[in-house]
Amino acid sequence: MEGRLIEAARSRVVAALAARFRNLDQAEDAFAEAAASAVAAWRREFPEDPAGWLWRTAYRKALDALARAETRRRAIHDAPPPQPTPEDILLDADQPIPDERLRLIFVCCHPALAPDARIALTLKVVCGLSVDRLARAFLVSRPAMLQRITRAKAKIASAGAIFEIPGPEAWPERVGAVLATLEVAYAQAHEDAVLAGDGAGFAAEVLRLSGLMVQLMPFEPEVLALAALVRFAEARRPARLDEAGAMVPLALQAPHLWRGDRIAEGATLLDRAADMDSPGPLQVLAAIHGAHLSRQETGVTPWGDIVRLYDALRLMRPGPVTEVNRAVAVAEAFGPEEGLRAFNAIAPDGLAGWLPWQATRAWLLDQTGQRLAAASAYEAALALNPPQAERVYLERQKARLQGG
Repeated sequence: MEGRLIEAARSRVVAALAARFRNLDQAEDAFAEAAASAVAAWRREFPEDPAGWLWRTAYRKALDALARAETRRRAIHDAPPPQPTPEDILLDADQPIPDERLRLIFVCCHPALAPDARIALTLKVVCGLSVDRLARAFLVSRPAMLQRITRAKAKIASAGAIFEIPGPEAWPERVGAVLATLEVAYAQAHEDAVLAGDGAGFAAEVLRLSGLMVQLMPFEPEVLALAALVRFAEARRPARLDEAGAMVPLALQAPHLWRGDRIAEGATLLDRAADMDSPGPLQVLAAIHGAHLSRQETGVTPWGDIVRLYDALRLMRPGPVTEVNRAVAVAEAFGPEEGLRAFNAIAPDGLAGWLPWQATRAWLLDQTGQRLAAASAYEAALALNPPQAERVYLERQKARLQGG
C-alpha cells in the first residue's frame, strides 16, 4: 500500500520541488530520500495526508542538501507556509493546465531539448520509469539512455525559466513531445496484459490524461487521435486474458468481450480528427486499432486495409516497431511466407533484445512450419523476461512445438 501511495504522489511532489528549487536532480533526490523515510515511518504511524507528508519531508531533505553544499542563496526566495501540501502549491485556479501530472509533462517537454530527450526525461521524472526500462522502450543501450537523460538534465539546469508552467501560446511547440510521452507511457502498461507490473497504473492514467488533453486542445487532430487510440486499446482489455491467465493475441480475441462504449468513444474522437483533414501518425495508428475492432460488427478483420494503413504509417513514422507490426499484418493478409519475407527485410541491429521482435519472429517461423527454429525463437523471447501473461502464452507455444 505504501508503494502505491508514494508513486501516486510522485509527480505532484517532484513538480512542487522542481518549481521551488529549479533543479530536477535535486527534486528527484529529495523525493527518493523522503520515500525511503516513509517506508519506515509509516509503519509506526500512518499519516492522514501521505502526499503532504512526502512533500514536507522531501522539502526538508532538499534544504539539508542545499545547506551542506552551501548553495542555498537563491534556491528559495521565501519561507514556505506551515505544512503545505502539493495541492496547495500546484492546484491553484490560475494555472492554465488543470492537472499536476500533465503540468509537469508540459514543463519537461521544453523545446530546448531534443524530442527523444524530452520524452525520456519526462517518463523518468513524471512516471518514475527506470533507465533500464526506458532503454528497452526506445530500443537503445542503457549507457546511451543514461547519457541522453544526463544531457537533458544538464540542459535544463542551464535554462532560466524551464520550470514555469507554459501558457496556451506555448502548447503547440510542446504538444508533439507531450503526446509521444503519453503514448510511450501507455505502451508500457499495454505490454502487460494482466496489469501486474510497475507500469500498470499508466493505463488508467493515460486514459484520463488523454481525455484532459482533448479538453485543453479540442482542435488538435493528433490529440484527438491519441485519445481515440487509447480508448480503442482499452476496449480490448476484457478479452486479453484466457482462463489460464495467458495473453490472447488480438487476432484470436473474442470480439463480444470488447467494450462497446470505449469503441464508440474512440470512433467519435477519430471522426473528429479526420474532419480536420490534417493526417498524422497517431491518426493512422488509431485507424489501425479501429480496423481491428470492426471485427465486432463484421466478423472479419480487414487485413488488407490494415496493411495499407501500415504502408502509410511507414512514410510518417518509419522504424522497427512499424515494420514488425506490418509484417504480422502482411502474414495475415497474404500468407505467412510473405509475412516472414517482410519480417526478414527488417534490419535486426539492436532488436534481439526487444520482446516483440523475438515473439513475432517465433510466430512467423511457427506459421511457416519451421518448428525447431520457432521453438528456439520462443525460448529467446522467454529469456527476455516477459510479463506473466505473455510468459504463459509463450511457454504454451514452445511446449506445443516441442510436443509437451
